Amino acid sequence: MTEEAEAGINLQPHSGSEQQAPQFLRDVIFHGKFKLLKALTPEESTQCQHGLFFQDGQRRVDYVLTYPVKKPGGSRSSRQSVQLLAENAVACSLRCGPHSCGEDLRHHQAQRTGNPSCLQSSTMADVEGETFNGHDDQKAFRREEFEGKLRDMGLELEKDEISKIPGVGFVKIHAPFNILCREAEFMKLKMPTKKVYEVKQSSGIVEKISSLVSKVVEPLHPHVEEHQPKNIKHLSHTFSREKQHLFDLSDKDYFFDSKTRSSIVFEILKRTKCKATYSMGITSLLGSGVYTAAYPLHDGDINEESAEPNDRKLLYEEWANYSVFYKYQPIGLVRKYFGEKIGLYFAWLGLYTQMLIPASVVGVIVFLYGCATVDDNIPSMEICHPKNNITMCPLCDRVCSYWKLSTACGTARASHLFDNPTTVFFSIFMALWAAMFMEHWKRRQMRLNYEWDLTGFEDEEEALKDHPRAEYEFQVMQKSLRKDRKSQHKMEKLTCRDRLPAYMANVVMMLLMIGVTFAIVFGVILYRISTKAALHMSSSLITRNHVQLTVKTTAAIINLVVILILDEVYGAVARWLTVLEIPKTDKSFEERLIFKTFILKFFNAFTPIIYIAFFRGRLVGRPGSYLYVFESYRMEECTHGGCLMELCIQLSITMLGKQLIQNNLFEIGIPKLKKLIRFIRSKQGAFQEEERQKKLKRYETDHFLEPFAGLTPEYMEMIIQFGFVTLFVASFPLAPLFALLNNIIEIRLDAKKFVTELRRPVAARAKDIGIWYNILKGVAKVAVIINAFVISFTSDFIPRMVYQYMYSPDGSMHGFVNHTLSYFNVSHFQAGKETLDPLYLGYPVEICRYKDYREPPWSATPYEISKEFWAVLAFRLVFVIVFQNVVMLMSDIVDWLIPDIPKDISMQIHKEKILLVDLFMKEEQGKIHILESRASTGTKEIFSRSNNNVSSTTAHSCSRLHTKSTKASNASDDVSIVQS
Repeated sequence: MTEEAEAGINLQPHSGSEQQAPQFLRDVIFHGKFKLLKALTPEESTQCQHGLFFQDGQRRVDYVLTYPVKKPGGSRSSRQSVQLLAENAVACSLRCGPHSCGEDLRHHQAQRTGNPSCLQSSTMADVEGETFNGHDDQKAFRREEFEGKLRDMGLELEKDEISKIPGVGFVKIHAPFNILCREAEFMKLKMPTKKVYEVKQSSGIVEKISSLVSKVVEPLHPHVEEHQPKNIKHLSHTFSREKQHLFDLSDKDYFFDSKTRSSIVFEILKRTKCKATYSMGITSLLGSGVYTAAYPLHDGDINEESAEPNDRKLLYEEWANYSVFYKYQPIGLVRKYFGEKIGLYFAWLGLYTQMLIPASVVGVIVFLYGCATVDDNIPSMEICHPKNNITMCPLCDRVCSYWKLSTACGTARASHLFDNPTTVFFSIFMALWAAMFMEHWKRRQMRLNYEWDLTGFEDEEEALKDHPRAEYEFQVMQKSLRKDRKSQHKMEKLTCRDRLPAYMANVVMMLLMIGVTFAIVFGVILYRISTKAALHMSSSLITRNHVQLTVKTTAAIINLVVILILDEVYGAVARWLTVLEIPKTDKSFEERLIFKTFILKFFNAFTPIIYIAFFRGRLVGRPGSYLYVFESYRMEECTHGGCLMELCIQLSITMLGKQLIQNNLFEIGIPKLKKLIRFIRSKQGAFQEEERQKKLKRYETDHFLEPFAGLTPEYMEMIIQFGFVTLFVASFPLAPLFALLNNIIEIRLDAKKFVTELRRPVAARAKDIGIWYNILKGVAKVAVIINAFVISFTSDFIPRMVYQYMYSPDGSMHGFVNHTLSYFNVSHFQAGKETLDPLYLGYPVEICRYKDYREPPWSATPYEISKEFWAVLAFRLVFVIVFQNVVMLMSDIVDWLIPDIPKDISMQIHKEKILLVDLFMKEEQGKIHILESRASTGTKEIFSRSNNNVSSTTAHSCSRLHTKSTKASNASDDVSIVQS
């Protein structure tokens, strides 16, 4: 189940295998024989369907456990050991009872726990067949005890220790129907009843529009056969063995689908405990290496054309395929195969991708508007004008010289593409888009809850939320053992005092990791400063002319590489810190892990961007009084076009790099690499042709797949992307477009990974996406504030508006560039900081310009902050306050206008409740009628019996009287004869 447990298999390779493995890897890596990798993959047999059932071909395998198996000792082969086991099983069956030989072979493991003689013979066979050291013997004992407990719970087990995977044994588990019914009642599973009803569609114009839209988008729907019409729905109710007559049990083998069967077995495995070293369910057994893996089986093959139709193959063809990228997802089938939790993730991802379409369109329009108006932008025209003779101060000490403002023409024109009047509109639009997306998802979620019968799931969550984890129970048990025996009768639990060291470690480590992020950002700053100075000293003219572009791009790439590395480190650190806290429940563990991972990865991804947006160029100082780091590195400043262009470069490289490398290449390459390593270990390096040609069964094939690690990485990718799309969208309006293109691939990539690369996850029920919704909502709120500050402080939107309406003589933007530049007398440079080449421009320079609002050197207060600076600052702060409150108010209005529950769904839920009440009322009335009919029938029988008794008594007495009278008459006749 866990990768750590699975990696714990300790196999001893053969010497010949050790020699063959390096040769194989050399052929693949150095000689380009990549076809051998395809030969590595276990070729599935056309009869792999047999791996889905026990040896009898009747009982379905609901779950599989794997464990390490040692090679038999001595000269006995594995076949001889299995033959000895079979002979002992047959002998045991002859002693245990008159069963058939085949039946005893199938139920040999079940008999071992039932009859002492059978157990003794089986144990002798096990001891003769395998050699254990002390540690393995203890693990084997714990396995035997655990499997005995499972049999006591009613599960049926079958072992396979002669599989085609050396060193791995399999325990196949089957849950009989009565056990499934019992557990379904305990778990409060909702199952469809026999009662069906018609889902009424909306009438009038809405129905006509919806039918028209459905006809138009019909080609976009996947070709998934529905078992019943869309307007017909089964009435569902919590399963109860007392009310089995309400459910359609005509086909008991398929009443519980494979997803439900595996989840029921997993619940039994989790709560089954052993006395040996306080083992607490399958989780602790996996962690201690007693078992190496635990997983349910996939339905069947997907590649063979002759393979039987199954849900997995249908998902592969209609969902996990890049050729159907334009189609909707078969969410119902995804939920049926993987469960509600994974179904909700893909439903959310699909809706998020759909909502990115309008955002992308508007973003492209904003970008095209910038392209169309770049030639009409007066500030950039003034910068690029050939008669512009403004001389700028050096950008660094000593090696940098004076430069002409016209050389920044390209940067100024490029900045206008993203810094134009439509930027404010697009920021407001994206804030409202985020609010509409959240509301649309709530409505979609409620519709799925209704369709998937999750409307009453809250009660089940409350009942199951206090189910403790194995690690928590182990710590509680240790705490109880440390107490006196007098207090052991009390219910122990872990208090805040017990967790205080873990909490302190969490705080210290989190601050340390965030500090590491800041330190790396500071290191990149030093890299930019030093590299800029070094490139200015280059003898190449081309190098000196492209210093800014070179430094920005390379620094952004370095940041990207660091972010990718730290993402993996922070994920491992967050999991370690969460384990230290020992959360009580799985839900608490998951929420704490998500929170820590999000905080660390958020700081990792956005700290460099936040620095460029809000700090770079503001802690510089002025010519003659610059701010230095380590007394030698002058703090970097923005170009005349502003820091918005640099922010756009950093944002685009980080976003595209993370999506291309981390989200796509890593997701494809790492699972395949782990699968290759697992195959090499299992084969012990023996890459022989006959080994590759062996046909593996279903449970053997699934063993090579990657274990499912949860949905946290998938959600985290999309949440970070949602941050890129919303937080700094004012500086990069094309972010929604790139996110849309990535998600179109991401959906099919994740689908293919779930269907083909991962073991089948245990189906988990969920009514929502959990804490992720709150994180999304928080990011959307923070995005409004950040975009307000980006527009106000990072872009030149506010300075342009202030100049146009307060300082421009004609109300236009002419003269804006000159208005934003201050004067500096070059004779006021500090000693040792002046340029080495003062005649670089061909003439001596006395006055240079720099971007700031300061008094000129000839004023009464030279180089002091001017009144224009305070005016611009005041308007910037006012804009932030107004923008934030107006946009949040509009978002709240959108939230208020759109109801969380669609009206038709609310009506259908109400209708279901009424139908359910009617169903139970009819059932009660039927029971009462049956009881009354039985009572009346019983009364009639009693009355008829009493009448029959009376009549029979009367007839009997009458007959006796008649007999007596007859006798009397006969006697009188006799007397008369005698007298005569």
